[in-house]
Amino acid sequence: MESIQRIIGKQLKEKGLTVSTAESCTGGGIAARLTSVAGSSAYVRGGIVAYQNDVKVDLLGVNADTIYKYGVVSEETVVEMVKGAMKSLKTDCAMATTGIAGPGGEEPGKPVGTIWIAAAVGDSIVTMRQEGDEGRRKNIERAIQNALKMLLQLLKR
Repeated sequence: MESIQRIIGKQLKEKGLTVSTAESCTGGGIAARLTSVAGSSAYVRGGIVAYQNDVKVDLLGVNADTIYKYGVVSEETVVEMVKGAMKSLKTDCAMATTGIAGPGGEEPGKPVGTIWIAAAVGDSIVTMRQEGDEGRRKNIERAIQNALKMLLQLLKR
């Protein structure tokens, strides 16, 4: 069976599109999956691991007021991250993640395992709130897989 990152690569090549990532809790894992495919330099432009809030603001253009009002782990923040990745890295598509991978760090209403994911192709953006704590490694891997699935669904539209 063909890997999702290989299928995404074929879709991006066929459509002549480029992709970037803006990752917090996944720490570059999405970018690593994309670039594991030989020839991915034809469509992957780069990624930003924005672990600290000031990096989200300074490099991705996330509005500090958004983080203050909604929190760093929010749909609003991840949408600004995905848009910022496309703008900063000059790409047609992007994926972004922000969340609480664990084992600590829970906030009121945001337990460990809460991860917001966004995928974008042009102006089309989809988001999802991943929930459930299966341990740090599994939480991160699930978020990476969900981000890739979301992008692939957008590319197939």
